[in-house]
Amino acid sequence: RCFLIQNKASIAGLSSPFSDRQRGIVPKAPCSLKIKAAAAAAASNRDRNGTVLAVETVTKEMAEAESLIDDSQPTVAGGIRDAYGEDAATEDQPVTPWSLSVACGYSLLRDPRHNKGLAFTDKERDAHYLLGLLPPSVPSQELQVKKLMNIIRQYQVPLQKYMYMMDLQERNERLFYKLLIDHVEEMLPIVYTPTVGEACQKYGSIFSRPQGLYISLKEKGRILEVLRNWPEKNIQVIVVTDGQRILGLGDLGCQGMGIPVGKLSLYTALGGVRPSACLPITIDVGTNNEKLLDDEFYIGLRQRRATGQEYDELLHEFMTAVKQNYGERVLVQFEDFANHNAFDLLAKYGTTHLVFNDDIQGTAAVVLSGLMAALKLLGGTLADHRFLFLGAGEAGTGIAELIALEISKQTQMPLDEARKNIWLVDSKGLIVESRKESLQHFKKPWAHDHEPVETLLEAVNDIKPTVLIGTSGVGRTFTQEVVEAMASFNEKPLILALSNPTSQSECTAEQAYTWTNGRAIYASGSPFPPVEYEGQTYVPGQSNNAYIFPGLGLGLIMSGTIRVHDDMLLAASEALAAQVTQENLDNGQIYPPFTNIRKISAHIAANVAAKAYELGKYKF
Repeated sequence: RCFLIQNKASIAGLSSPFSDRQRGIVPKAPCSLKIKAAAAAAASNRDRNGTVLAVETVTKEMAEAESLIDDSQPTVAGGIRDAYGEDAATEDQPVTPWSLSVACGYSLLRDPRHNKGLAFTDKERDAHYLLGLLPPSVPSQELQVKKLMNIIRQYQVPLQKYMYMMDLQERNERLFYKLLIDHVEEMLPIVYTPTVGEACQKYGSIFSRPQGLYISLKEKGRILEVLRNWPEKNIQVIVVTDGQRILGLGDLGCQGMGIPVGKLSLYTALGGVRPSACLPITIDVGTNNEKLLDDEFYIGLRQRRATGQEYDELLHEFMTAVKQNYGERVLVQFEDFANHNAFDLLAKYGTTHLVFNDDIQGTAAVVLSGLMAALKLLGGTLADHRFLFLGAGEAGTGIAELIALEISKQTQMPLDEARKNIWLVDSKGLIVESRKESLQHFKKPWAHDHEPVETLLEAVNDIKPTVLIGTSGVGRTFTQEVVEAMASFNEKPLILALSNPTSQSECTAEQAYTWTNGRAIYASGSPFPPVEYEGQTYVPGQSNNAYIFPGLGLGLIMSGTIRVHDDMLLAASEALAAQVTQENLDNGQIYPPFTNIRKISAHIAANVAAKAYELGKYKF
């Protein structure tokens, strides 16, 4: 009842084996060899969404074909139409090992992309050979979501909820996204930060089936072949990591795959990008994490992490293969690369590929948006405020640079001048001019004239910032003395504790409100519950990258742009800030609620696409 073809040779042509009277009717008897071949060729003719055609559609394709199959004359350019260049792709290399099938019957219930579970109607059950394979009840999708939420809420451990959601995604993709969309505020911390961090730490132990592509040093020289093994051809977004700096948890090697999988789930749930157009990839070059190397359940290469030329050559082959296989409009989002690699990759491929680093650019855009909204509470413009960062890595320097760009844009002052009110503290203290020779290249623009300062508390007392931003990845570094110092010279100190997961946050919401007597404007990278203080309820904001990257990515895809420009990031920040209402501000929130996230993402996408057309960075 299911037609299957191995992609060993293309079919020159096909015709309908049915008479006019039989057209459109699914055959009940076993098919002949020619009918099977015709069905397979029709199955290869997917729609633009990459969806395998249903049985009834296949019979229609067979009915409309014009010529009989000539099994003795296979040809590379055969089939109904070479929609995605699949036939041409086999000309210069061994045949790709995937197969295509028409889902029906029992196999349809095991196909997560098309399975609807009990929601198949009686008509669909009859058409797709499902009679007897399901109980007679036909509940609505809404009722199924209600049932699953009851199950999920019974789990007490967040990791168990994560595992249940991943299992659901592998069983019933439509129901997974319906549940995530309808309960986004409750489920976002499960499929994304902070729970995804624990999932990555234990990925080898909870691993059940592969998701996405794993490209290791073993595949060096064959990466294009690996990409062609992925069954979907119309890829629009790739999220890739090498696992070296997962959240604030360090080197997790191959187990960092949880990050691309989680991010792409949000591209679909929050941004509306088709799941079939999303591809998660982990590049495995080893790990320096001794605990993982000694773990019997670790799923990656058991070797020290490759560096230098070997690493650069693998990444270059990957980026070249991506462009060759998917074209230059495919968006490649870098995730959780180590600082030096992250900046180098963005600089190297930003002029040749459509690339975006969420840790540098996404975090910067969402933080800048929060600052723009906070100005309605603080007063003044960005140029009127002083910013102090704890942490001078990807996130810290990325945020600082975007703030400087916005100040320069608003005031028309030179960028170097705009940077002067932005100060950074790293592990060795305040970044100042006297340290410039020993600084990494991405820190040098922030080395200002000042005497050396070793501690954050000293820096706060010297600089007297109006905004304190934590991107250090080290928990509880905004001590009571630091926060009280901020409150001593600011009526409304703005404190952003952005490090993830929750355990690495520089301070908690409760600490920020308590130590400032309820005067702080606070937001964090991971969610914190509302805080009761002296009879008033404070709702902390969450400076979550999920506000930005789904809408930004959707805008880049819609516009057909081939390069990411800083002005597009500024457009995304402005669009998000515009969604913050006066009611949100009255509650001390500088970000809109996640309940409206799909509408917010659409607004951001429209702004980004408009900016792309304005800049002329598109190609048709």
